[in-house]
Amino acid sequence: MKAKIYSTALCPFCERAKMLLNKRNITFEELRVDLDQSLLREMLKVTNGAKTVPQIFINDQYIGGFDDLTEFDLEGGLSEK
Repeated sequence: MKAKIYSTALCPFCERAKMLLNKRNITFEELRVDLDQSLLREMLKVTNGAKTVPQIFINDQYIGGFDDLTEFDLEGGLSEK
C-alpha cells in the first residue's frame, strides 16, 4: 500500500494524517504545497479544486482529507488485505 499526502507546514490535520499512516505502517510521499506552487496547482487539479490540506491518496485512489482518511481506516481501508 502506498500513500500520497499534500500538506503544508504547521497543519495539525496533516500531522494527524501522517501519524495515522505511520501507525498503520503505510509509507507515504509528502508533497508540501506551501513550498512549491506547482504542487499546489497539481493538488487543485487532481482533487477537482480542493483547497484545504491534507489531501490524501491511497494506491492512487483519492480519499480526501483527514476526516475522510479516518473514516476510510474505520471501514478497514488501511488494513492489509
